[in-house]
Amino acid sequence: MAIFRELPVIEASVRNTDRSDSARPLSPSKAAKILASRKPDWLRIRPPGGEAYTQIKGLLREKKLHTVCEEAHCPNVSECWASGTATFMLGGDTCTRACRFCAVKTARIPPPLDPEEPFHVAESIATLGLHYVVLTSVDRDDLKDGGASHFAATIREIKRLDPKIIVEALVPDFRGDLEAIQTLVDSRLDVYAHNIETVERLQYRVRDPRAGYRQSLATLRAAKTYAQSIGHPLFTKSAIMLGLGEGEDELETAFDDLRGDDIDVLTLGQYLRPSLQHLPVEKYWSPEEFEALGKKAESKGFLYVASGPMVRSSYRAGEFFIQGVIEKRKSNQEITNQVKS
Repeated sequence: MAIFRELPVIEASVRNTDRSDSARPLSPSKAAKILASRKPDWLRIRPPGGEAYTQIKGLLREKKLHTVCEEAHCPNVSECWASGTATFMLGGDTCTRACRFCAVKTARIPPPLDPEEPFHVAESIATLGLHYVVLTSVDRDDLKDGGASHFAATIREIKRLDPKIIVEALVPDFRGDLEAIQTLVDSRLDVYAHNIETVERLQYRVRDPRAGYRQSLATLRAAKTYAQSIGHPLFTKSAIMLGLGEGEDELETAFDDLRGDDIDVLTLGQYLRPSLQHLPVEKYWSPEEFEALGKKAESKGFLYVASGPMVRSSYRAGEFFIQGVIEKRKSNQEITNQVKS
């Protein structure tokens, strides 16, 4: 623990204090009175289908597993499943937080964890022959470590069955618990992802009050710092939804903040209202605006930026890029080791 104590401490003063937007989210009943605006043509979504989609869905039902692809109504589910990637949701399908943009159901005390889930997930991934796996979870504030050890057990089991599989974990903020972050990094995952979701001003309106902009940034910084201290190459990644009332200047500030904490990968996508009980869309950003924002973000020094209306935090194009970088790094390391021997 000596090394870990050298990590930056997430002070209580930065937790849950991002309340510059004083208006709390609209209640579901008030939000329902705001009619949904018509989606532009570039947001037309095809119903999911195809052989790969049917195969994966059948296996998930058999193993009683969940994916955020389905639970969050992701528009890219067929594309991702067909191309060898999927996002598995650990810890059940019920979240302890109630962010006003999210379609996942909530409860103060969700059902207990399934101790067999790490093995079932790993076996399913091996059966499907997936190359790049994203693990995410609901927030489990009812658990002492927020579910970090459950995440880590799943990652270790996946790596045991096939060390070549690249694992990305899209994790909660663990209430700023540094030991939980260490537990994840020690599992030797390849990509540590956590989404700030929106600009700083809108955090209190959009996210659950237990979340916070500075707390989220601090967890990403702590993951990278600890990984460097133990010599583990780790990519960090975050995502921002557009269409909740943010301004371009606020987005640029967020880009700077993320790069200031050495975040490697950023995804920018359009917020889509899951139901009338959720926050309304304030603006549909055009593909041209997304392209311009992506270029602006790239100029900040991110390793990779995916920006587009249909882009989500787990997005195949970004994962393909990261996969290429990681495989090249491993290949170079193998060559170096052969030369040394």
